[in-house]
Amino acid sequence: MSNFRNQQVCQKAMALTTNIYFSTKQFPKEEIFGLTAQIRRSAISITSNIAEGFGRDSNKEYLRFLNVSMASLFELQTQLEIGKNIKYLTEQEFNKLYEDSRELERMLVAFINKIRERD
Repeated sequence: MSNFRNQQVCQKAMALTTNIYFSTKQFPKEEIFGLTAQIRRSAISITSNIAEGFGRDSNKEYLRFLNVSMASLFELQTQLEIGKNIKYLTEQEFNKLYEDSRELERMLVAFINKIRERD
């Protein structure tokens, strides 16, 4: 594990964040400082915390950052549902992003469990 970018969970998080940016481009301009910004911040927080935790000195600290990533992921899932409910996301867009987020959630849970086993 010499580089956090090589971790599948990090690659999946980066791909999800990229897709979030493309999907939120179509949101109304008046949402740029509202839901658009919030969704993007949540997505960025997932990958950023994986990366920041990787650079910490201990597994305990790494786990703390991975748990923050998980919390940001749950926040993102909620915001995506709001985006769907107010018709900023189509059902198809929502389903794709949500399924990607659920896959990342499963990967994060497995990764967190793997780190816990090291302690």
